[in-house]
Amino acid sequence: MGDIGRYLGDAANRAALLDMLLEHVYLSLVPLVVAVLLAIVLGLVCHRYRRVNGVVVALSNVVYTVPSLALFAIIPAVIGTQVLDPLNVIVALTIYTTALLVRPVVDALDAVPGHITAAATAMGFRPTRRFLTVELPLAVPVLAAGVRVGSVSNISLVSVGALIGTGGLGVLFTDGFRQRYLAPILIGIVLTLLLALVVDLLLVGVRRALTPWTRAGRP
Repeated sequence: MGDIGRYLGDAANRAALLDMLLEHVYLSLVPLVVAVLLAIVLGLVCHRYRRVNGVVVALSNVVYTVPSLALFAIIPAVIGTQVLDPLNVIVALTIYTTALLVRPVVDALDAVPGHITAAATAMGFRPTRRFLTVELPLAVPVLAAGVRVGSVSNISLVSVGALIGTGGLGVLFTDGFRQRYLAPILIGIVLTLLLALVVDLLLVGVRRALTPWTRAGRP
């Protein structure tokens, strides 16, 4: 505890921690937002065209089994960026999270009761309007569970990016191991856990705000 106190007592260390924390938030949440949008589009395609479903889900499962460190190293050669460019982490995590969320999106859309979509169609809702105003809102509770898993996954995987020189809280782990100094490692673990908890609570709040009907009738 004394080492942690001394580490945090240094103003330069506190400023560096804030920078690392903000970069970690950026590198983990931007891919999550982009992946949710991509997964919704792919999930809708799979839901509407069942022949595509098996292929897309199988490919997403294969992609998710690729080791994260290998993907971080491959991305620069594919998109032509520098090895230390943060964009590599964003692209890699977007691919990972999209692969993770495709199946939950399909399951969420499949879980929407058929009589509700039929009623919306009978009322004159065109496919796009029906999807945006009926199917997608009703799929939010199931979809939100997958997004929460994706957020925790991203927050943990960003730390792996420090092994190839990107920022985030993972720098605390690499610096701590290199210097054989336990304080930054422990601080990195605590901040990563706290960040995952805060983001998860925020996502729960967003889900509740988007699905007020799930609270109807509760005392």
